[in-house]
Amino acid sequence: MDRTGIFAGDDPFAIAKAWLAEAEAQEINDPNAIALATVDADGLPNVRMVLLKDIEDAAFVFYTNYGSKKGQEITASGKAAFVMHWKSLRRQVRVRGLVVREEGPQADAYYASRSLKSRLGAWASDQSKPLSSRTHLMAEVAKVTATHGINPARPPFWGGFRIIPLEIEFWADGAFRLHDRFRWSREVPEKAWEITRLNP
Repeated sequence: MDRTGIFAGDDPFAIAKAWLAEAEAQEINDPNAIALATVDADGLPNVRMVLLKDIEDAAFVFYTNYGSKKGQEITASGKAAFVMHWKSLRRQVRVRGLVVREEGPQADAYYASRSLKSRLGAWASDQSKPLSSRTHLMAEVAKVTATHGINPARPPFWGGFRIIPLEIEFWADGAFRLHDRFRWSREVPEKAWEITRLNP
């Protein structure tokens, strides 16, 4: 199979890391932004932008409020999908897979690395729930600041999700819309990857 250049290699996570590193040098804002897709109990999809915080050796990791709509839907289904698109590079990565929580020392460390205002905001926001006004939200921030001080611990309802892919697709723009697409797929995480070139 003619996987050369930006598609070369036997490890899709290494390819994804290399593409993200290139994007970090070119994209002006949030090169790690992903459009995260989940489904509700009726199978109706939801999609929203979140920030990918790590590409590990076998998973993609982001953080959120577990009580949010996305948190609830992921917990219920155990599955999610996302796409990273870099307009400047004319490339994208699509991922579909299984999801497990990351709520141990790694989540604690990431939470502690955030700005104090972001940490307090995580405590104050009842994410995805109706909000009467911004004034009410700011009052909640003041309340949690008084309660938790300047070094708040990670909230028990906030942490990471680790997406373990069953499919990863790498796409790069081609002349005359003859794009290059390679799909890495496997039935379960324990199996070896099958790599297929796809029509554009």
